[in-house]
Amino acid sequence: MRTPLLLCSLLGYICSLVSATALTYKLQPNEKACFFANADQKGLKLAFYFAVQSGGSFDIDYEVVGPNGKVVLDGSKERQGDFVFTAKEQGEYRFCFNNEMSTFAEKMVDFEITVENESRDAQLPSKQGTSPEQTSALEESILKISRDLSTINRNQKYFRTRENRNMSTVKSTESRIFNFSVAESALMVSMAGLQVFIVRFFFQGARKARPISANGALEAYEA
Repeated sequence: MRTPLLLCSLLGYICSLVSATALTYKLQPNEKACFFANADQKGLKLAFYFAVQSGGSFDIDYEVVGPNGKVVLDGSKERQGDFVFTAKEQGEYRFCFNNEMSTFAEKMVDFEITVENESRDAQLPSKQGTSPEQTSALEESILKISRDLSTINRNQKYFRTRENRNMSTVKSTESRIFNFSVAESALMVSMAGLQVFIVRFFFQGARKARPISANGALEAYEA
């Protein structure tokens, strides 16, 4: 019973050090949207991940601004990004996406903002009969599992982004093929109708140019 209780306590301790927000947001044309994360103290690790799932050329402008108004990160026409930086100032950090470059294309953006406290000076829970070496080894194992889960989560997001982009490309190609087929069919029908009209016009013109009467044919036979 002691080991599960200790494991649950360590899991709660590790989870208390990390706070994350994962969202999906649709930016309208000419729209700029900002999201905020608060760093309670200096030295915190802030992780910022985003990926454009659909819309236009799958690109977006982004900007990260610190509490003092200084730009921490920025970029233009990026499809996705994965950044980790240290909060040098305490306060509110602003994460902005800008779609002002698009006049009619909506952009679906999947992003995640994580604030992680890497301080490990806090007192870990312990049970009677458990040595500090065992607690430390268990803590290292939990941290490794946490890192592996984070890597798996990022890989899943990467494959999800690729799937959405490929699906959007397939739908766009399918729409173009369908439109081209409809235009080609309409052109073929129009060409066929035009050919019939031209042939009928030639035959009608030939009949009007060479009229033959019954009396004229009889006079030529008697001669």
